[in-house]
Amino acid sequence: MEVGYKDLREWLETVEKMGELKVAKNMGLKEDVGRIAEISASTEKAPALILDEFEGYKKGHRILLNPFGSTRRVAFSYGCPQLDANRVELLEYFKKRLEKQVLIPPRFVDSGPVMENVMTGDAVDLTTFPVPVWHYNDGGPYIGTGCIVITRDPDEGWVNLGAYRNMLHDAKTVGFYISSGHQGWTQREKYFTRGEPCPVAICFGSDPLLFTSGMTELPWGVSEYDWAGGWRGEPVDVIKGPVTGLPIPARAEIVIEGFSYPGKVRWEGPFGEWTGYYASGARDEPYIDVKAVYHRDNPILLGMPPEKPPYDADKGRQYIKSAVLAQHLTRQGIAGITNAWCYGLGGCRLFVAVSIKQQYPGHARQVGHAAYTSNVANYCGRYVVVTDEDIDVTDLDDVMWAILTRTDPATSIDFITRATSTPLDPRITPEDRAAGRFLNSRAIIDATKPWEWRDKFPLPDRPGLEYRLESRKKFGHLFEF
Repeated sequence: MEVGYKDLREWLETVEKMGELKVAKNMGLKEDVGRIAEISASTEKAPALILDEFEGYKKGHRILLNPFGSTRRVAFSYGCPQLDANRVELLEYFKKRLEKQVLIPPRFVDSGPVMENVMTGDAVDLTTFPVPVWHYNDGGPYIGTGCIVITRDPDEGWVNLGAYRNMLHDAKTVGFYISSGHQGWTQREKYFTRGEPCPVAICFGSDPLLFTSGMTELPWGVSEYDWAGGWRGEPVDVIKGPVTGLPIPARAEIVIEGFSYPGKVRWEGPFGEWTGYYASGARDEPYIDVKAVYHRDNPILLGMPPEKPPYDADKGRQYIKSAVLAQHLTRQGIAGITNAWCYGLGGCRLFVAVSIKQQYPGHARQVGHAAYTSNVANYCGRYVVVTDEDIDVTDLDDVMWAILTRTDPATSIDFITRATSTPLDPRITPEDRAAGRFLNSRAIIDATKPWEWRDKFPLPDRPGLEYRLESRKKFGHLFEF
C-alpha cells in the first residue's frame, strides 16, 4: 500500500470513510478548543476532530485536532497496508519501510491550491484565522503548533523543515521560538551572526506525512522535503515563495512568508510544552514580520498543541523515531539489535528502550551509550533501558518488569553528566536557567540478564515474545468487547 493521499483534504476524505472523523461546531476559541485538545490527547482511540463555525470568523475556516489518535490512522498516514496492526506489527512495518527509504527532492510547480487566496502588504491579516488559546495559562493564542517552519542554510543551501511554535502577536507578526540546538535555530543564528534577516516560511496546515518529516530528527544537511518525497514515492510539489524564494508546499492549507531580524524581539510565552509543563516561561524572543499569507478556500489550521505526554504528535512519531533508532544502532555496526522504542509518554525523548540478543560482555552498555548519543535520543533525554530479546520494548509493563527483576541498582546503572537539554526541561534549576546552562544527566539502565551468569538466570514462567504475539493474534478476539 502506497501513501494513499496527496494532501490533508484527501487524508480527511479517507479518514471519514474509515469512520474516524467527527465534526463539531460553535466552540469557543479561548474556553473550549484547548479543553477538547487536552481530552483528545489523553483518550485512547479518539477520533480526528474538525472544529468549524467559530463566532466572529468566516464559516469554513476550520481547525483539525488529533490526526494520530488511533493506530489505524497512524497506519493509513504512513502507507501501512495492515490498518489493524498492533504496536509491534506496525513498528516492524516502519523498520522495513525505512530500510528501503530513499531521498526524492521536491518538484517545483508554478502554482497550487495554497495560492487560491493571497494577502500581501497592508492586506496581511492573520487574525482572520480562528486561533485558540490552547492551555489555561498560555500567554496568548498560538497559530503554530502543528506547523512546519521552513528555513534555508545560508552557507550550504539546503532547506530545513522543523516543527516549532509560533505565537500570534498581531495581524502581521508571529513569534519565532526555537529551542537552541535544533537545526532551524542553527540556521537562523547564522543569519543573525552576520547581521542579516532570516527568510522564513511557515506552513500551518500540511498532510500528516509532511508534518512528520518536520518532527523527525534527520541528519544535518538532509532536507525533510527529500525524506517525505522518498517515503511517499514521489516528489513533494512546492512553489518558489514570491517573497523569500523558499520552497512552500503547493497543496498546503495556510502558508506565510516573512523575515526575522537580528536583535528584534517581542515578549513570547508562556506556553505549555511537550514535557507537560510551562518550563520555558516567558521572555523576549525573535519574531517574524509577515509579508505574505497564502491559503486555500475554507482553510484548515492543523492544531497539535503539546500536552502532558503522550499527546497526539507523540502517538504518531513514536513509530518513526523508534524505527530510526533501531536503524541507527544497526548501522553503527552493533550486532544483536532486535527492537527499539521511543516512548510517547516521555515525548519520544525522555524514555527509550532497546532490546538485544546479547553476544559479548559489555554489549548492553555499548548499546545504551550508543542510543543516548543518537540524534533520536540525545536532545533532552533522560533514561535509556537495554533489555534482552524476550522483552517487548513497546510494552511499558514488560520493560518495567525487566528493570525490577534483572537490575541491581548499585551496579546496573551508568550515569552521564552535562548532556544536552533545553529551556523546556522542567528539571533545570532556577540558577542554571538564569545562567543559560541547559544541561542534564542521563541514566543508562542495563536491564539484561548479567552476562557472566545469564545461563543460570531463573527461567521465566512464560513463553518467548514471538510465541506470545502468536497467542494474541490467535485468541485476541476473545478479549474484545
